[in-house]
Amino acid sequence: MMELRGIRCVVRRWRKGDAEALVRQADNLSVARHLRDRFPHPYTPADAKAFLSSVGASGHVPENLAIDVDGQAAGGVGFSRGHDVERFSAEVGYWLGEQYWGRGVATEALLLVTGWLFERHNLLRLFALPFADNLASARVLEKAGYTREALLRSSCVKYGVPRDQLLYARVNAGWEGVRRAAFPQADRLTHG
Repeated sequence: MMELRGIRCVVRRWRKGDAEALVRQADNLSVARHLRDRFPHPYTPADAKAFLSSVGASGHVPENLAIDVDGQAAGGVGFSRGHDVERFSAEVGYWLGEQYWGRGVATEALLLVTGWLFERHNLLRLFALPFADNLASARVLEKAGYTREALLRSSCVKYGVPRDQLLYARVNAGWEGVRRAAFPQADRLTHG
């Protein structure tokens, strides 16, 4: 079972039993306004059921993980790996229920996942694209060792309004090179 343990939280696979806590934490405009449109608002029990069904397969590397605080799902953290020449990079993202903000939980969860992706999956670079006005998320990234690389002006639209994003990244100083594939299917891509 995949589990990353910290002091403030545990990062683990989502479980079917997380539905109630997921709705309780996710059904909050203060959370949803900082996330991609695929994160619905309002967040209903049907949304939780559909999401948990989509992340339930256990035979692959989980890309969406629960942030567990005191035995309850408090938020999520995940990654979306690149393809082809970007196959050793991934975008990371995270969210946390408002009641857990300001406790260092998001920073610890991001540090746990960053270490896991660098060490276990040999990723070279991780990056995140928070909205430019989400200063708390930018601070989480900075505390987790990510460096601000750019301001992307009007790079997205949220709720019909053009928004600026920040580009943060962290590079794996211990990267083992292309000889050790980030994910098994990447081996097929290392030729010609």
